[in-house]
Amino acid sequence: MGTLVAIGAAIAALAGIGAGLGIGNATGKAVDAIARQPEAGGAIRSTLIIGAALAEATAVYGFVIGILIIFILG
Repeated sequence: MGTLVAIGAAIAALAGIGAGLGIGNATGKAVDAIARQPEAGGAIRSTLIIGAALAEATAVYGFVIGILIIFILG
């Protein structure tokens, strides 16, 4: 049973990798958009911050689920 708990926690922790890749991609696109159209920088920046916060929330949920799997099922 312990091996399955570890595998489940590792799969839940993969949410952090997805969030990191998503935030990196979004930041690159936002920098590119601001470079092309500097007058829209404020709107782009605020949208980027909201999107990054949502992606980080997904990573935190995955982390919490992994911790719960380890301590409740382990």
